[in-house]
Parts: sequence; structure tokens; C-alpha cells
Amino acid sequence: MNKRDDHPRPCQQPIAGERSEPLPWQIPKAAEEDPEAPQRLKKILSSASYRQADQDVDFLNQDELRAFRLQVDFFKAEQALIENQVNNTIVVFGGTRIKEPGEAKRKVDGLKAALASKPDDTHLHRKLRVAERIYAKSHYYNVAREFGRLVGASRQQARERACVIMTGGGPGLMEAANRGAYDTGALTVGLNINLPYEQFPNPYITPELCFRFHYFAMRKLHFLLRAKALVVFPGGFGTFDELFETLTLMQTRKIKQAPVVLVGECFWKDAFNVDFLIDEGVIDPEDRDLFWYAETAEDIWQSILDWYNINGAPLL
Repeated sequence: MNKRDDHPRPCQQPIAGERSEPLPWQIPKAAEEDPEAPQRLKKILSSASYRQADQDVDFLNQDELRAFRLQVDFFKAEQALIENQVNNTIVVFGGTRIKEPGEAKRKVDGLKAALASKPDDTHLHRKLRVAERIYAKSHYYNVAREFGRLVGASRQQARERACVIMTGGGPGLMEAANRGAYDTGALTVGLNINLPYEQFPNPYITPELCFRFHYFAMRKLHFLLRAKALVVFPGGFGTFDELFETLTLMQTRKIKQAPVVLVGECFWKDAFNVDFLIDEGVIDPEDRDLFWYAETAEDIWQSILDWYNINGAPLL
């Protein structure tokens, strides 16, 4: 063997990066070859058919692709919850219009000032009556915030079984529950929904756990999928929707029974007369036992813990 061939030459590896020579398809057809080619190419590149499928919003929004949209609407949140080890949740619902006591009081004072200059304005009188009722319920903001703190603080005791506060992500009483968990440094989840009138998430949700859903159905599924309890403060149509759907699923044994706590017995007994429904024969007496009432954050939390202890599966 020739002495200079004793050692093979090192393999010449390609250097990562741009090519020194462009590939044929990287160069558009020149106008010199066909004067109309650039305009034709521009039209092709801007056509809907040329858009990549997963980047074509118009294509993805077609009725025929609803099943696909349902899947991704569910899976995006599911993946993030798994990655953040959110296994157990305490779901809190309540009115978006019930704000902090200070804010509610300022609304009352502002309307009183407006009425001083327009004492005969019936519209202002009605708005003041409503504002005063909201102010009377504003103490629930503090209750929801304190409840969020209790759940958030329990993670030290529960460890891998820790419960995470989950809300609809909006203002009012949902904000209060997220805020209480935030106060303790715990994770806190918000499931927002895409609406015609844009909804801003409250600022106390863990950024990586704030989701915006297209479909109410997928949002509702996530509310119940990991729920260890449902805590329902006074609210409107949205609050009632989530409450009654949950009660129906538990009544029919479609899902396992879990604690359902209605906060504010006076409000709920006026808004929802369960004894009337029993007397009318449209539900059974045992259906009354699907929920109970509480007034304070401590009572809410302790009643949930007691329910699990009585049923032989401690929550913490």
C-alpha cells in the first residue's frame, strides 16, 4: 500500500445552513421567459387552495370539519393540564356581576349622586335598586377568595392529590376564587369561552392554565373531568346552566356523585325551589340530597372534606 494511503482521508460532512446553490424550485419563473408568469404565480400563491391546510382558518371553520375542531378544542387544554399535573380540581361558579365590596359600593354611591340631580328618573331608581342588591351580595367575593386560599393552601398537605381551583375564568366571583388560590402561590385554572363580545380572563389565573374554548361542550367536559367538588355561588344563566347540568348527570348516575355546595342559602332557596319540584313530582325526594348549602369559606371546605371522609375516600 502506498504510504500516503495508510490513513484514510476524513469524510467531508456537509455544513448545516443555507445551500450555496439554490434548488430549481426556489427560483420563480422569470418574466424574461414568460412576461405573464409573475402575475400568474402571484394569483396561485394567493389562492385559498394553496394555503397549507392546518393554517387555513376558512377551511378549518367549515361545518364538515366540526368533528376535528371538537377534538383539538378538547385536546389542547387536556395536554396542558396533564403537563402541569393537574389531576384534581375544585370547580367554582358564580356571577360575573358580583364584584368586590369596594367596587360595588362605588357603583351605589355613583348612582345616588346621579339621582340627586335627577330625582324623578325612574331608570336611575331601578339601576340603584339593582346596584344595592349587588352590593348586598358582594360579601360573597370575600367568601370565594377565602375559599380559594383554603384550597390553594391544602396542596402542602395533599401533595400529589392536591386540588386545584378551576373556574370559568371571568370576573366577579370566579375571579375571587382564582385570586384566593393565587394568593397562596398555587396553580389556578380558568376555562374561558370565545364569545361575540370579547371576554377578558381575570388576572389571577396561572398563564399556562388559562384556556379559551370554541365549544361550550368541550369546556363543560373539562369542568367535570377532574372535579372533586362543585361550589356554586349566586349567579345568572351561566351559573344555573353549569349547576343543573351537573345535577342532572349525578341524578342519572352518568357521572359519579361528588359534593355540590350552593353558597348562600337565602339566594338559592328563592332562585331554585327544590321542594316545589318534589311536591310536583318532577324529581324525587332523594334528589334533594345531591347538594347542600353553606355560607362561609370554612364551612364549604370542611363540608367537602367531611363528605369524602364519610364515603371512605379522604380527599387529602
